Amino acid sequence: MTAIAPAPPTRPKSDVSSAVGLVGLAGLIAWVVFARSFPNIAEAFDLAVPRETLGGPNSALVGLLAAALPMAAWSVLVDKVHRRPSTGLDWSLVRSRKPDRGVTLVKLAGLWATWAIIACLYCLCRWYWDGQYVFSIQVLAYAAIPLVVLSLPYIFWIDRALVKQRDHTWHFGALLLMRPGWDTEEIKKHWRAWIIKAFFTAFMISIIPFAFRTVVTADIAEVMARPERVVLTAIEAMFMIDVMIGTVGYIVTMRPLDAHIRSGNPLLAGWVAALICYPPLVWGILGDGRAINYEQNAASWLHWLAGHDTLIAVWGGVLVLLTGIYAWATFAFGLRFSNLTYRGVLTNGPYRFTRHPAYLSKNLFWWCSVLPFLVTTGSPVEAIRNSFFLLVVNGIYFWRAKTEEAHLLAEDPKYREYYAWMAHNGLITAPLTKLWNRFRPRPAISVEATR
Repeated sequence: MTAIAPAPPTRPKSDVSSAVGLVGLAGLIAWVVFARSFPNIAEAFDLAVPRETLGGPNSALVGLLAAALPMAAWSVLVDKVHRRPSTGLDWSLVRSRKPDRGVTLVKLAGLWATWAIIACLYCLCRWYWDGQYVFSIQVLAYAAIPLVVLSLPYIFWIDRALVKQRDHTWHFGALLLMRPGWDTEEIKKHWRAWIIKAFFTAFMISIIPFAFRTVVTADIAEVMARPERVVLTAIEAMFMIDVMIGTVGYIVTMRPLDAHIRSGNPLLAGWVAALICYPPLVWGILGDGRAINYEQNAASWLHWLAGHDTLIAVWGGVLVLLTGIYAWATFAFGLRFSNLTYRGVLTNGPYRFTRHPAYLSKNLFWWCSVLPFLVTTGSPVEAIRNSFFLLVVNGIYFWRAKTEEAHLLAEDPKYREYYAWMAHNGLITAPLTKLWNRFRPRPAISVEATR
């Protein structure tokens, strides 16, 4: 347990303004409304196109742009994040510094080699060529050539302003080209960041078509006919917001937006705790017949509340609220959402109440939706098993939270201030911290220390 420092007088200022996530959310919602209304728009303008809602995967990709562009514009034009020292950029150098083509070319070699290795790994890992991942691989394949072409002017341009030109990518390129000066620790940092980006970007892109289509093609008349349909559709909408804003965060890791990955989590425990929650590891750990299964003979909340519309509406409202908090915890990051990374410190939005609103709301959602202590067989043993294994899942997320805290506490003094402030003032974190401190073991006091 990290010692609690004295709390600062005020909550530290967030590195991400609240408006960034809100304009991204507005852009996404605007595109969803347009996609749903497209049949009427096509009819009004007599367009020679199919009169169908735009719920396909390509439309979902446009939805990413609809969310990303407003966030990027707000970040630069209003928050002026490109001028922050945390970007590692000094734009005055563009006018005074002569281009160092040798450094830039080494960096390009490192970048392109990194992409080639990641492409080989995608090809070798079989799960990327089946099911939902097929779409993701297709998108990445189409993006490959444009990325290589655009990286040329981008790297030459950004290198002129970089304070530290020999960054992580340069060190990897220098290793490949056998240039002197490369450092092993810098190469580790380079690969931690790129493995995180490659692994999670492929996963997030793979799930956006389903999330987007479900919301865009929903029949409002059918949804409004039953309270449970309203609840389930609202939950899907929150899930879509989480997925699409989160995907933008993995894609837009750029220094001029101050959204670059400053460091990947160096703790092995952090990687293990995170990766077991995602494919392919999650396929062998969670679910029917696997090591951790908390839904055996559990029929979910709708089964137990069937026939009681008022209770369905109330209980469903709780589930929508929890999912809404989960989505809020994602879009509050704006352009900076991603697992296992340090990309600045977020202290506003739901993070003013607890340090881990997404994990807290997600785990409460599972308890409220699955109701693992109620089973169709009536077996108390099965109910205990389900409850025990859901507690195990809760423990995994607690473990994830602690490894993330350890990473950020080591990286940023602002996070240490935020950590201390939340321990004393957070609406949810403060009472939990006091409760933990009351029951945690006290350090033993030696006889010598009292003399």
